[in-house]
Amino acid sequence: MRYILLVIFCAINLQASAQWWRLDFKKHTRYPQIAQVKNHSLKKFLSAKATVYKPKVTLVAVPRSQFSLEINERIVMRAAQHNMRFREYAQASYRFSELAKIYVGENRLSEAKWYYLQSILISKQQNDFKHTIDNLVSLAMIKADLGDLTQAQQDLAEARDIARNTGRNADVKMIEDKIKFVQSNKVWLPKSELRYAEAVDVTGKSK
Repeated sequence: MRYILLVIFCAINLQASAQWWRLDFKKHTRYPQIAQVKNHSLKKFLSAKATVYKPKVTLVAVPRSQFSLEINERIVMRAAQHNMRFREYAQASYRFSELAKIYVGENRLSEAKWYYLQSILISKQQNDFKHTIDNLVSLAMIKADLGDLTQAQQDLAEARDIARNTGRNADVKMIEDKIKFVQSNKVWLPKSELRYAEAVDVTGKSK
């Protein structure tokens, strides 16, 4: 009886060991080794073109309001004051021209005229011929709007002489067209509702 029990126990033990071996074999199944990356550089990833989302933007034209003109006036005025303070005269000349354009947009032609004159004085000293020509032409058109056709033609003639002496043929043609335009309009109606700033004294400063 003892031997029979021993045989049964051994058989059960062998059967359990076989099942455990099968489970252990399945649990530790080896798979092919993953190939190691030889190139650890990021160039491959950096060179890849990423898909960039580009939203459709619709530009809307915003009219220039009186408020925006006043804001621009303050910004340019401060820049001009800074340039004059640190003797950056060339930059100041362009700032004065920008101010003059702003005043033209506000229909403040007397102030625009004064700032164009200041810009011309500086641009002549700096030998900035292109800027001087543009200023003289703009100043002449303002004078024509104010009804001063004689001085407008004088400014245009001066601008034409500078353009000829510096070999600016394109500017010469443009100025001659302006001269013909002024001469063909003998009767100019000065712009109404002109606004004059109290802070700017143009007496003795205009031509």
